[in-house]
Amino acid sequence: MLFKVTYQENKFEVPTRETTQSLYMKAESVVEARRILDEHTPYNIEFVQPVEGKHLEYEQNSPNFQITEFPQ
Repeated sequence: MLFKVTYQENKFEVPTRETTQSLYMKAESVVEARRILDEHTPYNIEFVQPVEGKHLEYEQNSPNFQITEFPQ
């Protein structure tokens, strides 16, 4: 399943909309996605949301759409 993750690069700063970033990743569940992110990034994860159907079509039309791969 594909997930959109919104995050802050620094865990020690207060999250603000202006510094929020996003990435797309594949995982079996939200729990697995969070586990992978915790193991491989220093990010402050705000939200992990599944992306499918019309939402996926919309996201794929974005010029910034790129799936991030993490080692298993």
